[in-house]
Amino acid sequence: MAGVMKLACLVLACMIVAGPMTANAALSCGTVNGNLAGCIGYLTQGAALTQGCCNGVTNLKNIARTTPDRQQACRCLQSAARAVGRGLNTGRAAGLPSACKVNIPYKISTSTNCNTVR
Repeated sequence: MAGVMKLACLVLACMIVAGPMTANAALSCGTVNGNLAGCIGYLTQGAALTQGCCNGVTNLKNIARTTPDRQQACRCLQSAARAVGRGLNTGRAAGLPSACKVNIPYKISTSTNCNTVR
């Protein structure tokens, strides 16, 4: 339980720090992280994939309609992944859209060039 609380605090810190970086996009890192909060157990602790997580993934895809929004979502995901660090299961993160049956136009990875996301 303490690990989940630390992770939640880390996500909150990322939202505060990354918030000002959203000047050109309507989508904030707070929105991205909030939609994916239900996925934390799946991505870090090997928990089962929940409908709440997939609902968040679907919602995020639906609200990231413009290229700047998708690029910002990509950056926010990368920032959160770096913040979690070694606790993140990168294979599960990369496969999350597919696991939720959602198509997104880029790979969820810290190596993705978010500037090329369309």
